[in-house]
Amino acid sequence: MSDSTKTTVTPESLNPSGRADAQASVRTYRDYGTPLWRRILLTREMAIIALLLVVIVVAISTVRGFDRPITITYLLLDVAPILLIALPMTLVIITGEIDLSVASIVGLSSVLLGTLTQAGWPLEAAALFALVAGALGGALNGFLITVVGLPSLAVTIGTLALYRGLAVGLLGTTAVTDWPEFWTDLAKDKIGDSPFPVIMIPFVLLAIVFIVLLHFTPFGRGIFAIGLNDEAASFSGVNVARTKFILFVLTGVVSALAGIYFTLRFGSARGDNATGLELQVIAAVLLGGVSIFGGRGAMHGVIAGVLLIGVLASALRLANVTSDVINIITGVLLVLSVVSASFLAWLSKKRQRPGGRKRGAVSAAQA
Repeated sequence: MSDSTKTTVTPESLNPSGRADAQASVRTYRDYGTPLWRRILLTREMAIIALLLVVIVVAISTVRGFDRPITITYLLLDVAPILLIALPMTLVIITGEIDLSVASIVGLSSVLLGTLTQAGWPLEAAALFALVAGALGGALNGFLITVVGLPSLAVTIGTLALYRGLAVGLLGTTAVTDWPEFWTDLAKDKIGDSPFPVIMIPFVLLAIVFIVLLHFTPFGRGIFAIGLNDEAASFSGVNVARTKFILFVLTGVVSALAGIYFTLRFGSARGDNATGLELQVIAAVLLGGVSIFGGRGAMHGVIAGVLLIGVLASALRLANVTSDVINIITGVLLVLSVVSASFLAWLSKKRQRPGGRKRGAVSAAQA
């Protein structure tokens, strides 16, 4: 008899005809599993969402001006590039890889947009070229990692310097600040009379695409399988190399899109645009519950992690806290998120027997 179904016959389970009551005697692991509400609510992602709500309530109560619509507008404008890049970065980290070159691609796409429009290109054509350059940058990362077999950490550290060097080399220390007013206004504009900026529209559309891709498609299941064990995923039919390559290309394209937005929002194309942004993206993704070791994560937790960092930064700035202190708090949150994940994994192992089955499940099966 399989481990998943145990039949127990007791005097209480016998009916007058002497037959065992199957409904009373058949038990499965579902009977001893965690209730659905606990699987939904008692997760790291929901804990981050709850913490975000608590921080918002405290900020509204204690920080003067935090509840104004203009605060919400600028908060979302500030976190928009992080929100965009965090979408593909989540998928990359779930596979057990990492991409540190995203901020450099933002800077390179910004410089390309500036130099091409300065040379007389229409802004739309220059933006399309910047997106293609971002895709090529991600493809180079993917090729070196999936075909050559180099570790993603080493590759993307190298391309971080390469793409940033290209950006600075193309534009030097100058900046392109002459932009069509329509596009710069659109990058900062709001949706009607709401406090939500227009950039939230493409973000929401992309978020829906990545949520469906990760959580509701075979491709997404392959991403989780790769993060858990890439060899096992390969044996089960997942094309590991192709999946990772696609993810790095997607990261490059979305990073270039964030670079276009970054440039138009601030009205300046510079080689040092978005320096250090990759650390904020990775911090938000890990804070949102994605395991740095791969195999675990959810998009709603990542979005909450980005917003949590953004809300904290906005509230602290309004409270006249310096940027150094804000960086320290962000770093502490990142360390705590990684430590808590490791602690929970250790606790889960302690609650299991050497055979890997939970004590409760084994006892119930033997009942």
